[in-house]
Amino acid sequence: MADPSRPGRRRRTAGSVRDAAARDLKFQALAGELRRGILAGDWTPGAKLPTESRLAQETGLSLTTVRRAFDLLVEEGLVVRRQGSGSFVAVPRHAEPRTRRTVGVLVPDTKLYYPRVLQGIEEALSAAGVGLQLATYHYDRDEEAQDLDFLLDSGVDGLLLVPTLTGIDDPEVRADELMRLPVPAVLPERRLIDAGPRDRTEHICSDHLGGAYDAVLHLHGLGHERIALITRSRNPTGVAVALGFRRAMDDLGLRLSFSHEAEKAEWTAELADSLMGEIDGTGTTAALVFGDREAILLEAAARRHGTAVPQALALVSYDDETADIAEVPLTAVSPPKYRVGRMAAEVLLRRIAEGDACPLHQVLLRPRIVIRASCGAAARR
Repeated sequence: MADPSRPGRRRRTAGSVRDAAARDLKFQALAGELRRGILAGDWTPGAKLPTESRLAQETGLSLTTVRRAFDLLVEEGLVVRRQGSGSFVAVPRHAEPRTRRTVGVLVPDTKLYYPRVLQGIEEALSAAGVGLQLATYHYDRDEEAQDLDFLLDSGVDGLLLVPTLTGIDDPEVRADELMRLPVPAVLPERRLIDAGPRDRTEHICSDHLGGAYDAVLHLHGLGHERIALITRSRNPTGVAVALGFRRAMDDLGLRLSFSHEAEKAEWTAELADSLMGEIDGTGTTAALVFGDREAILLEAAARRHGTAVPQALALVSYDDETADIAEVPLTAVSPPKYRVGRMAAEVLLRRIAEGDACPLHQVLLRPRIVIRASCGAAARR
């Protein structure tokens, strides 16, 4: 009989047993939470579940623990894995065949800008008795491709797509690919900027170029001639805002007093303080800032710098998501997000019903300017 005390023999200690039990409890607990969500309808049959890596990041659990939880749900028949696409809620075999149309919706996120767009889409589809299948790709190109495949595989009758069209090698080729999908596609809030008649996409968009143009005219009408532009880089809206700003400045014969471009993740109170230090001495009396968070940070930096808003520096924000909660409520360019979503859905339904007989829709909706305290116009009324 072997001696368990011999050096070559590994013994399982009480601590290792407890650790193994704790790991088992963690994956079972996660599986239970996912199971409850599926049974409660948080994820409907056919819906894509969060990726294993994303769940590991959000829960703090190891990837192995998350994978074991998914394995358990697959064994139970609640989840199916699709190679290269991810994990999905299993569709019951006894489910009745689909009897109504369904539209697939692909957006980069469901926070800030897009809830109002989605509200417009949902209300238009609901009024027409059409179902909705939503996918969110979190600004990840690989996830975007997988989600698009998932929507097509789920048998949708049409697509409302907010795809990546900036920062890629050939946006026109990508746009052409999307228009050649096996079902009709309409792009809300996406188009090929300055492509002219080469743009064959069907799109319903806010006219961000026009919105920025109007913001400059508004500030100039208040007497400002030294106007700065501060934008978020690597963003499709930011590209259009910068074009509209510069076109307005050229048309008015004005010279740009200061400009800065930074990615969203780079924006901090320290950066805002640094920008205020650079703006000082340029003669700048007004600024258009994209977006609201950046404008709020700049406004706070102006207060710390001793620059009064709007007396010494008039501010106009671009987005109007959180502009009204700033210390000095921000005048803001407000894109018609709800109307874009609703009109895009209505155009897609018309395209599905009429096919090629339906004329190509390329619609731009001009944003409006919401006057608040930060530009000084409210005090003049």
